[in-house]
Amino acid sequence: MTPQSPFDVSDEIQVALGLGAAVVALESAVVTHGLPYPANLEAARRMERTIREHGAVPAAVALIGGRVRVGLAEEDLGYLAARGVVKVGRRDLAVAIARQASGGTTVSATLAVAHALGVRVQATGGIGGVHVGAAPTWDISADLDELSRRPLVLVCSGAKAICDVGATLEALETRGVTVIGYRTVRFPYFYVADSGHPVPWSADSVAEIAAISRAKERLGDMSALLVANPPPEQWALPADEVAEAVARAVTRAETEGIRGGDLTPYLLSEVDRLTRGRAVQANLALLEANAALAAQIAVALTEERLPA
Repeated sequence: MTPQSPFDVSDEIQVALGLGAAVVALESAVVTHGLPYPANLEAARRMERTIREHGAVPAAVALIGGRVRVGLAEEDLGYLAARGVVKVGRRDLAVAIARQASGGTTVSATLAVAHALGVRVQATGGIGGVHVGAAPTWDISADLDELSRRPLVLVCSGAKAICDVGATLEALETRGVTVIGYRTVRFPYFYVADSGHPVPWSADSVAEIAAISRAKERLGDMSALLVANPPPEQWALPADEVAEAVARAVTRAETEGIRGGDLTPYLLSEVDRLTRGRAVQANLALLEANAALAAQIAVALTEERLPA
């Protein structure tokens, strides 16, 4: 990279991108804000190990000292997990760089960095969306707009459990984001396999997802392909239990005046407390499953070729 570049990309990832090998981008906000210690470090390690086991190279993204680091070492993860760093969305990237800040990148910021570097696939837990009760607050995640302009494949388990799923799906449709359910006809709801809402389309194989991604590329479609992968059955939580926990967490957040960037971490923490730790276990399982699927898609995209 040139001295003026804000990116510090590991040698392994630079080589992989140069060779056109399979690379999977990973956000780091799950480490800094999404999960408690030490589950956050366990999640990061499990996702990276799983991606490698499926033949791809993990490319975790974070801000460290004002540099966009792509490919995190063990000491980087420990630094991020322990220091109470900032949460960096796409809107925050330039400010964080200018102020030499450190932070965990959200889905939106990671999409922007991955696209800039030519990474084609990203994995996460749940995307941000239209939050429950967003009508008066306009609390709508930047993830949605970023998905409309970054032509990556993003593997997730639907929207975070603090989102209004119906409104989120409508917002994705408005923005032209293609949504595919992987081996499901129902949109997942983070810890819950079935949100009660259908997906517009479903696919039963990695090869079909890769073909859809290629078709979007040929069309010049600059929006993402959102692949909704339900959480593993043995770890999924009942929908009514999660709905009750979310409602109680939202009420408590309103009472305590928590809003803005602090709201999502607070609500997720409350939901985990109310489910007696089962939400974190479900989160770990779905993150690992999404990493595996993302790696398989990345490998398929490197193998598939456009017709002559």
